[in-house]
Amino acid sequence: MSTIKFHQDLKVYQKSFETAMMIFELSKLFPKEELYSLTDQIRRSSRSVSANISEAWGKRKYEKSFTAKLTDSEGEARETQTWLQFALACNYINEEQFKILNNQYNQIIGMLVNMMSQSQNWCTFSSTDKK
Repeated sequence: MSTIKFHQDLKVYQKSFETAMMIFELSKLFPKEELYSLTDQIRRSSRSVSANISEAWGKRKYEKSFTAKLTDSEGEARETQTWLQFALACNYINEEQFKILNNQYNQIIGMLVNMMSQSQNWCTFSSTDKK
């Protein structure tokens, strides 16, 4: 396994970023009356997943801070799943789109939970790491 130096190298970051971009593209088709409600909310929460992973990576020196930011990321992922349910119920996305995106977030949540349960491994620095 190669050493991860940047948050962009994390698979969970890459997956969350890619999924947020999928949501962005889909949300362009939402009705204009949803612009300041559902569209804004789902874009914000989906982007926050990646943003909180980035912040967590920067706080690895402090295990509790690292875990707290990953917890925030998990919460944002779950919030995004709720907005996806609303988008499906309002017929802004179809069942297939919902299943794909919801499954993506289930995978992201699983990855975040694994990182949190093994936080000591992510927060250990070797003598060659720059802190």
